[in-house]
Amino acid sequence: MSNRKRKASEEADQDRMSTSPTSSPSFSSRPLPSAGATRSIKRSRTGAAVGKPLSMPRLLETLSPDEVRQLFLDVANQHPEFHQALVTHAPRPSIDSTLSVLRTYEDDFRKAFPLGNRPTSDYAYNRVRLYLVRLIEALRDFTPHFLPPEESQTISSLNYLDAVTNIVHDLPDWDSYQNQRHKHDAYDELSKAWALVIKEAAKRAGGFQLQFGEWDEKLKSHNQKSGGRLEEAVDELQTSLGFMQTGAHMPGVSDERLSIRQQLFSGGFVQGMGVGQGNW
Repeated sequence: MSNRKRKASEEADQDRMSTSPTSSPSFSSRPLPSAGATRSIKRSRTGAAVGKPLSMPRLLETLSPDEVRQLFLDVANQHPEFHQALVTHAPRPSIDSTLSVLRTYEDDFRKAFPLGNRPTSDYAYNRVRLYLVRLIEALRDFTPHFLPPEESQTISSLNYLDAVTNIVHDLPDWDSYQNQRHKHDAYDELSKAWALVIKEAAKRAGGFQLQFGEWDEKLKSHNQKSGGRLEEAVDELQTSLGFMQTGAHMPGVSDERLSIRQQLFSGGFVQGMGVGQGNW
């Protein structure tokens, strides 16, 4: 009897299963990915650990400024085309950045002096000679960059020369005349540089920058501190100023223009126009 009931129950269950819908609205009809496809998706997301070189930006971040400079020099020596590209695309050095480099050489030179000894002695010179030569060579290399025609702004050339001439003034006057040759050579080269800039300045805007900037007084002061070793520059300045003062009397120059020119030199023309302190 029980066997017949169990059989009837099983038949009823089979009937219910056969009459159930083939698809349920709660399940998607899309096929499930295979096990192999699932493993492939997981691998693409995580990736395998593989060593590789640093990118160029990250590599440069790890290098010190000295290492970067040395790297560029090494590559430029091996590949001349890289040297030209670097020079072409590098930002133009400013006066401030150049003086900062020169001050670094100057500081190294000062720190090299021995303690407890006369700073102008032959012994002191021998101890600091290497750093002195590095400073002088840096001056020699940087100066042409700020001279015409490389530098088109006269005021930039004058400001640079004013600053580096003061650096040379601060060098010691050694006991031995032979040891003075570095300082004397620096003065000679700076004198030629000053003369070149003054000559070019006299050609532009009537040399007004030489007049209004009081560069004549500054150069005379530099010449005095150098012991007269900037005489070539002073002579060029006197020649240029003399030409500017007498050149105004050339034929064809009206008295009115001559008067304005003289007032510009003295500042009276600006005051006469009501432009000055308290009139703004």
